[in-house]
Amino acid sequence: MRRRIEPDPAPWGSAPREPAGPAEILTVSALTRSIKEHLESAFGRVVVEGEISNLARPRSGHVYFTLKDERAQIAAVLWRPAAAALRFPLTDGLRVIAWGRIAVYEPRGAYQIICERLVPRGVGELALAFEELKRRLAAEGLFDPARKRPLAFLPRRIGIVTSPTGAAIRDLLESIRRRFARAWIRLFPVRVQGEGAAAEIAAAIERANALRAADVLIVGRGGGSIEDLWAFNEEIVARAIAGSAIPVVSAVGHEVDVTIADFVADVRALTPTAAGALVVPDEEALRERLRDAAGRMAAAARRRHAAARDRLLRIGRSAAFARPLDRIRRSEERLDEMAAALRRSLYTLRDRWHDRLNARAARLEALSPLAVLDRGYSVTTDPDGRAIRSSGEVSAGARIRTRVRWGSIWSIVERVDPEADRGSGEEAGRGGAGTRA
Repeated sequence: MRRRIEPDPAPWGSAPREPAGPAEILTVSALTRSIKEHLESAFGRVVVEGEISNLARPRSGHVYFTLKDERAQIAAVLWRPAAAALRFPLTDGLRVIAWGRIAVYEPRGAYQIICERLVPRGVGELALAFEELKRRLAAEGLFDPARKRPLAFLPRRIGIVTSPTGAAIRDLLESIRRRFARAWIRLFPVRVQGEGAAAEIAAAIERANALRAADVLIVGRGGGSIEDLWAFNEEIVARAIAGSAIPVVSAVGHEVDVTIADFVADVRALTPTAAGALVVPDEEALRERLRDAAGRMAAAARRRHAAARDRLLRIGRSAAFARPLDRIRRSEERLDEMAAALRRSLYTLRDRWHDRLNARAARLEALSPLAVLDRGYSVTTDPDGRAIRSSGEVSAGARIRTRVRWGSIWSIVERVDPEADRGSGEEAGRGGAGTRA
């Protein structure tokens, strides 16, 4: 809560004073909140190195401690999820690097670091390098599950890239031979720690690919400190694994050890011994599966044989096999019946068309001019063949042609009598110059 207080007026009779500006009075909560807002926004996320002291682990699972150096100290807290993810024990006196953010705890008015991640001081630089390379390769897609390939069920050749003298090769050989004694193995010996080890591992992976020497490649070593395992966190090894045409199994250290090689490889084995179990099946279990499959196949073949035999017996007892010619004869009878029906249909169709043809011929005959001539009529035309339908179309002395049923008669008109046409009836008019022969 804030109050505004005006300055006291000058006493009576005294000289007037310069007026002062109004003073703002803050509550403790308001002041602390203002400090909190300014402090947290100004610093944001920080990385701090210091020594742990006053370590406390209440039942809540959170971890409270102080980070200090020779001249100062600051309170710190690690919430339960982050504390559960730690891979090393916290103790008083341990120097660590802390990633977190500055916060103000208002009830006590104290500032502190909310830690999100801790690493021991001895591996801080390596951890930073690990996270930076991991971030960059992940952005390139080298960890994408879609690019990872499945392992062959039973590889013919197994390549191993590791030290020839370490515990890893012994564990791998024992694991593989215990499961599948006849596996073919080729070792690509390399150093697995120290200067130059990463280059040797990458070169061995590339040589195995160039020789096409294996169907699966195991790359790994036994456990050790982060410095011992660092060759498998080098970018050159990660890119060699990513560029391998042979599927790669990463088998580095123990279950808690995680390297860049594990993220890039097609399959991660928790230990070298586990890698052997991943690349080859158990021979005895495989034999048992084969025996079971063979038994099921034999049983299925017996069932099919019995079913086929029963079907053959039923077919042998059927009428078709007892009297094989009966079906042929029935088919012949049916064929004869169909042929007779076809002949009847053809004769019927022929008679129908013959009757229709005769009827149309009769109609044509009735309409034919020759039929009219057969009844004694004739047709008279001029020399050009135009029919003469009226006496007015000719004059005395004109040549005319008269067509009768058999032949034509040529005549010369002696006389034209128009009145005779009117009394001769309408038949002569309709027939043109036709006359009764």
